[in-house]
Amino acid sequence: MKIEAIQKLTLLDFPQKMACTIFTHGCNFRCPFCHNAGLVTQEQQVNISEEEVLKFLKSRQGILEGVCITGGEPLLQADIEDFMRKIKDMGYLVKLDTNGSFPEKLRDLCKKGLVDYVAMDIKNSQKKYAQTVGKQLFDLSTVTKSVEFLKSGTVPYEFRTTVTKDFHTLEDLMDITKWLSGCDAYFLQQFVDSGNLIDSTTTGYSDAELKAMHKEIKRVLPCTQLRGVK
Repeated sequence: MKIEAIQKLTLLDFPQKMACTIFTHGCNFRCPFCHNAGLVTQEQQVNISEEEVLKFLKSRQGILEGVCITGGEPLLQADIEDFMRKIKDMGYLVKLDTNGSFPEKLRDLCKKGLVDYVAMDIKNSQKKYAQTVGKQLFDLSTVTKSVEFLKSGTVPYEFRTTVTKDFHTLEDLMDITKWLSGCDAYFLQQFVDSGNLIDSTTTGYSDAELKAMHKEIKRVLPCTQLRGVK
């Protein structure tokens, strides 16, 4: 496992659970608005061993309920299944953040009972996906397979889109709602400039603008919620 950071406590990342978050290194996307650019575009700066992570988790048994595994893209990690199994064996729930580009691996891990909750990023409408993930060519079928698998209800899940003024129009978001029709949960996330973006020129909508967009989208996809908006 290529692990670069641990957030030792989060009350936000795992719905209704007290958890920690593990950040894996590396991603196959290059989304300009990515707020963890260091995990994506640079060589690994810090190498936290699996043993160190498991030792920390052992010390928090009975205190923490879950472990969020994020990135980067965690499903790039060759030994992710073994790592998840060790976490589950310690009694923790596991939440996986993924871009959905590895549908077979996602399906396998979920069906083996190693994932308790999935948060999958929906980067944009299908017609603008390649542009948004920083690719000239992109096989969207990988993402669509992951969407359909999660909608089948094998594991609790949410879809989420980080909304930027540079890449997302109301029309794009409406297209997404048609794609995700029938899903359990969809979040529009407010863009936040972390100071560590792949493209530092990226900008977001105001809270008022995003609320207005949400009002329109919720009429089409009632389960849509806002995140990161005051």
